[in-house]
Amino acid sequence: MQQNKPLTLHHNFSWTFVGNLVYAACQWGMLVVLAKVGSPEMVGQFTLGLAVTAPVVMLTNLQLRYVQATDVKHQYIFGDYLSLRIASSVLALLVIVVITLTAGYRWQTSLIILLIGLAKAFESISDVFYGLLQKHERMDRIALSMMIKGPLSLLLLGIAVYISRSVVWGVVGLTVAWALVLFGYDIRSGAGMLNHPEETPSSEETRKQHTTDVVQPRWHLETVAKLVWLALPLGIVMMLISLNTNIPRYFIERHLGERELGIFAAIAYLMMVGSMVVNALGQSATPRLAKYYASGNGIAFRTLLLKLIGLGALLGGTSILVALVAGEQILTLLYQAEYAQHKDILVWLMAAAAVGYISSFLGYGMSAARYFRIQIPLFVLVTSSLAVTCFWLLPIHGLRGAVIAQIIASTVQASLSLGVILHALHKINKHKGKESEPLSQA
Repeated sequence: MQQNKPLTLHHNFSWTFVGNLVYAACQWGMLVVLAKVGSPEMVGQFTLGLAVTAPVVMLTNLQLRYVQATDVKHQYIFGDYLSLRIASSVLALLVIVVITLTAGYRWQTSLIILLIGLAKAFESISDVFYGLLQKHERMDRIALSMMIKGPLSLLLLGIAVYISRSVVWGVVGLTVAWALVLFGYDIRSGAGMLNHPEETPSSEETRKQHTTDVVQPRWHLETVAKLVWLALPLGIVMMLISLNTNIPRYFIERHLGERELGIFAAIAYLMMVGSMVVNALGQSATPRLAKYYASGNGIAFRTLLLKLIGLGALLGGTSILVALVAGEQILTLLYQAEYAQHKDILVWLMAAAAVGYISSFLGYGMSAARYFRIQIPLFVLVTSSLAVTCFWLLPIHGLRGAVIAQIIASTVQASLSLGVILHALHKINKHKGKESEPLSQA
């Protein structure tokens, strides 16, 4: 069992950071290829495809990866998660087809959206294997998958776009890459973890149906229904979070067109440099935070979360400074001169990112404490504030109005998330107080 032994938090972060670094760089490289070889309109088409499919996929994915990672009592087996993910991926594809056929997009744009939806279906199946590995704190295997998938995606998309000068064939290459990684690496990597003793469920009924040496879905409808009920709040929350990213893109495409959307998306992707670090830290720390909270260790939970928030604030401040000093040079080097004319948008976006990094860490804290349902009204408020401010500001201020709306929404999210975390910590302290009360009376 030595090969399945959990890694330390330091090693998990290191692996996750490197994996996210390589993957994010390759994703950014796809936009660079489209910007350099193609045009802002091509970037806009690709971005619109991502914007249309992402909320649907986020909702149907139900954030199962983090439900798995925080399932420290082993209430469900891997087959339950896999069966639900397969069913939800099929549902997502059907919804994307309906949206595409009824939205009135041009045929080429519609085809791009459908192909991206198929690619995301393969990615969703990979993600449920990532959840298994994350639960056992083996982020190295997830990182290796991402380090294969990123370069392969960039290579196949780049070759296809260079030869065809078409985004459609580029997305075909992307889809093939994600399918190859799923069937060639992720399934085999996850299968080896199923022999880990911790994967055996605690309940006798579930243990009897548990198979440790075969990767297969378990179609137990009552269990899957319970899992849906547990995870649905997170699915709704992730859909709302995805909408928070994409609502400005919908307004930009509608009011300013695909060219301005392409410029905005290319610049906004630089926010991912910091998000990569935030996600690496958050994903690595989630199992540890969940164990601290489940055991009632509020001090350790709060200390680790405060460290994460402090790193997020430092990272955000540094990003703003870099954008102010060298924003124009960065945009010219990475893209083309027409992108560098929007240096002010980069600075504003880095300010939005700074608040967003803090909000993300608070979100990881809420999920680790398994505060799932409260996140629905929280993100409804955040999404509503973003939509209203985009509707109000974007027609007047253009791209800058879209970024200001993002800053306002991120501030609302951070404030509400902090309130939930404080409530969670108060609940731990209150429970401990009740436990110690008889001793004090004695």
